[in-house]
Amino acid sequence: MSRHEDSVTLRQMLEHIEEAVSTTSGRTREHLDSDRMFYLAVLKLVEIVGEAAGRLSSSFQTSHPEIPWRQIVGARNRLVHGYDAVDRDVLWEIVTADFPALALALKPLL
Repeated sequence: MSRHEDSVTLRQMLEHIEEAVSTTSGRTREHLDSDRMFYLAVLKLVEIVGEAAGRLSSSFQTSHPEIPWRQIVGARNRLVHGYDAVDRDVLWEIVTADFPALALALKPLL
C-alpha cells in the first residue's frame, strides 16, 4: 500500500480535521493569542490537512468537485509561506466553521 494512496491520505486528512475541531472545542478565538502552544497546534493541524489534500490524486479530486480542494491546499500554502503574517481570525474560522462541514463532506468518500 502506497503512503500516498488516496484512501489512506483521505483518512489521515479526516483524522486531522477531527483533531483540530476537538482541540478547539471549549476554547475561544482569544486562546489563539494567549496560548502559543494552542496556536501552534491548531496551525500545524490545518497545515497537515492542506498537505494531505494536495497529495490526493488529481483524478480523485476531479471526481469530487464538491470539495474545495484548491482552497484547502491554498490555505495550507498561505499558512506555511506566510507564517509571519497569519490572520488568526481566518485560522479560527477555518477550524471552527469550515472543518466541521468539511468532515461531513469527506466521510462518505471513505
